[in-house]
Amino acid sequence: MSFAGKPQVWFLTGSQHLYGPETLDQVAAQSQQIQRMLADSGKISTEIVWKPVLTDAAAIRSIMQTANNDPSCVGVIAWMHTFSPAKMWITGLDLLRKPLLHLHTQLNEALPWSTIDMDFMNLNQAAHGDREFAYVQTRIGVARKTVAGHASDPQLAGRIDGWARAAAGLAHLRSLKLARFGDNMRDVAVTEGDKVEAELRFGVSVNTYGVNDLVDKVDAVLDSDIDLLVADYAETYRLAPELARGGDRHASLRYAARIEIGLRSFLDEGGFGAFTTNFQDLGGLRQLPGLAVQRLMADGYGFGGEGDWKTSALLAAVKAMGTGTGRGTSFMEDYTYHFGPGEPKVLGAHMLEVCPTIASDVPSCEVHPLGIGDREDPVRLVFDATPGPGVVIGLADLGDRFRLVANEIEVVGPDEPLPNLPVARAVWRPAPSLSTSAECWLTAGGPHHTVLTQAVGSETLHDFATMAATELVLIDSATTPGQFGDRLRWNSAYHRLAAGMR
Repeated sequence: MSFAGKPQVWFLTGSQHLYGPETLDQVAAQSQQIQRMLADSGKISTEIVWKPVLTDAAAIRSIMQTANNDPSCVGVIAWMHTFSPAKMWITGLDLLRKPLLHLHTQLNEALPWSTIDMDFMNLNQAAHGDREFAYVQTRIGVARKTVAGHASDPQLAGRIDGWARAAAGLAHLRSLKLARFGDNMRDVAVTEGDKVEAELRFGVSVNTYGVNDLVDKVDAVLDSDIDLLVADYAETYRLAPELARGGDRHASLRYAARIEIGLRSFLDEGGFGAFTTNFQDLGGLRQLPGLAVQRLMADGYGFGGEGDWKTSALLAAVKAMGTGTGRGTSFMEDYTYHFGPGEPKVLGAHMLEVCPTIASDVPSCEVHPLGIGDREDPVRLVFDATPGPGVVIGLADLGDRFRLVANEIEVVGPDEPLPNLPVARAVWRPAPSLSTSAECWLTAGGPHHTVLTQAVGSETLHDFATMAATELVLIDSATTPGQFGDRLRWNSAYHRLAAGMR
């Protein structure tokens, strides 16, 4: 989903008529102060939109239905400023289809010990009202995030932002159209999946197109448009001499530009925000798309190699979550391991398609042979990933449900230069260790294609999984194989029981 401006989160406040109009005026004024604290914090990526104080069931139902129908609203924050009898919220909460955050806060940070009286107590009783509200949410099974603390706390604002980013990612996924050029790689299991269930669960619409539908677009690209894009390549990247104008491989760069323009045109005209390719089905394409895919990912498109539509959809959602952070997110694959000497680590890469938003320096634009695909040598960007914390996450179809598997990591530089590896790559230390991480990932049935993100953390991914009613298992510094195995068994029992109750 694209938004005309920032995506919005609506700020709802609960109270009741028992307190009288003067107190309700104070509630409204103080509620607006809280909203402004959040909006002015500079920490929250969405617009926080204040709505009038809610004091009866009809108004609550109306605002929830309006939120459902407004595409700019990605979620709602609810705060019970005073005691709001929560029976009035039951039907409204039952109607709500947008993510919900329950904010447990109050206007005053410190109590006015010397002047506090019963008027102050009656007006400032969120500690009372929010417990009533939380009970009803639990009683009727409302999925939500609860955040407690003073609204001026930057850490609280940061946690709200993480939730808001997850909500924006879910909104993007719910309206996402994904184009598969050809099918998935032959005889591969994990890239298969139930596209009908995916649309029911996540909202993403996945459809297949013949590769030569794309080739028609590629072949129709004008030479003048290629000239402009090739000039942009030369300004943006460190161009290998043989690809430069007058170089003996300049024609390869021009064809890579032709693919990018044609592919971008196909996606934009069809309203697609994600796509897949497959090196086993390239039709009339002369190169496996490499540079084009990398640049489209950098612009926010989802992508999956070998027809992996699940990873493509997940990448599009996580890209949306990370908007404006200045940190990168990419399609990725655990390729090979370094068990030692020194600290064990993973070398991740793909044939060509790693997003330059994770690059540590200006990428080099190069052309090299590719031993698979039976086509001309493809052009690609070559770079190392930026060091720092991140998460790798994969989406698997288990038959009865989807499972997200995530691992907290630390991206590091390679131990030595990699002069003979002409692809973009990332090296990382997985938490808690390579052996435990790999054992747990394999036990969970996690896929080999993943999304590597340095733009959002595991809490945001947990929020996203809660919103999407999808299982998430996290491998972090506290994980042990035994505990992780128990978690998978408990999860399996829960999901089978929950499915039987539907």
